[in-house]
Amino acid sequence: MATNLNFLEELRWRGLIHDFTPGVEEHFNQGMVRAYIGFDPTAPSMQLGNYVQIMLLTFLQRAGHQPVVLMGGATGRIGDPSGKDKERDLRSFEELDTNMAHQAEQAKRMLDFNPATPNHALLVNNYDFYKDINVLDFLRDVGKYVTVNYMMSKESVKKRINRKTDEKGEDGVGEDGISFTEFTYQLLQGYDFVLLHRNHGITVQMGGSDQYGNITTGVTLARKIDEAKVFAVTTPLLTKSDGSKFGKSESGNIWLDPTMTTPYKFYQFWLNADDRDLPKFLRYFSLKNREEIENIEARQSAQEIKRVFAEELTVRIHGQEAYESVLAVSKLLFDPKADADTLRSLDADTLAQVAEEIPAPKIELSNIQNGLNILDFLSETTGILESRSEAKRAIQASTISVNKQKIADLGVVVNPADLLHGKFLMVENGKKNKYLVVVE
Repeated sequence: MATNLNFLEELRWRGLIHDFTPGVEEHFNQGMVRAYIGFDPTAPSMQLGNYVQIMLLTFLQRAGHQPVVLMGGATGRIGDPSGKDKERDLRSFEELDTNMAHQAEQAKRMLDFNPATPNHALLVNNYDFYKDINVLDFLRDVGKYVTVNYMMSKESVKKRINRKTDEKGEDGVGEDGISFTEFTYQLLQGYDFVLLHRNHGITVQMGGSDQYGNITTGVTLARKIDEAKVFAVTTPLLTKSDGSKFGKSESGNIWLDPTMTTPYKFYQFWLNADDRDLPKFLRYFSLKNREEIENIEARQSAQEIKRVFAEELTVRIHGQEAYESVLAVSKLLFDPKADADTLRSLDADTLAQVAEEIPAPKIELSNIQNGLNILDFLSETTGILESRSEAKRAIQASTISVNKQKIADLGVVVNPADLLHGKFLMVENGKKNKYLVVVE
């Protein structure tokens, strides 16, 4: 796993450094370093913004250092105000635990946790730190080291305190400002660093630039409480060419869970990326080295680069089998040579992906249990065509196909034997209008 990479130099040419505390370069040159990044369990899955941080840990591990994934089992119960215009809705403990378990499994698939690897990744839950600490001990041992003035100077806090709205709560009181709960978030995240250094020898905290205030609070606490030599590194936030960012609540977000963003949509996202975003995406997410990336950029068109890059990312996140399914879906939807054999070669999971990409009318099995005339099927049952007369004209014009077989007879009957995997039926009206009927 380890290479001769210089970690910070690797981040520099990839454009992955936003800021760092003094002395961190010398620290990385002294031997293997343990560095951690915290992950917020308020979402059910990691997404593309989180993956920037996973890549940071990946480059760290490839450079011979030890990555630590810190799951926010405790901090997730409080809510991070960073980047938020208003108070978060608190998640139930059960939801947070479920999210955290799922995200932990995602992290285990993307980093090397094999104990036989000298710099194998570690997984830590900060709930284990706090579950036995009472509030009085915390206030005495932590709160006295950080002034309110210092906490209010953080950008995430200042932004919320200065924000004015006309919104009123249930009691009629204005919704401006920040709650004490979220205000104290930075104390918890900061104390994470103290305990991680004390218990695990971790000396570097990393994260996105939106976390810089919380991260530097951790550095301050560790230095004040334990006189620890600790450091910080932050990355730029992942933004698109239009300036918009990827976030858990942003529309069109790309999730790493295949049930939330299908492998096909994941693959298509990279194929359809703005050409201006390609240099950033390659450097942030590709495991190819600098020479390989620069050669690709010099010799291949943007569309060729996207295909190579989309394959690399899809295989890494979802696996080779899912990538093969993606190609099968693409062939079915866009290759004019796709025929009945192509369609019947697809398994049920792949067809379910197809149903995510094209109109997929749902009908009950009872509708076709005893056989249903094609005209009724196309009109009243599925709504693919507005009326029987329109369906009749389409068949007479030879534009209707069912399961890649042209329909020429108005007396054709649709029945359960026609279903693919007992559930799907593909209908085409001309070359462009494709439907996958789902029978429930």
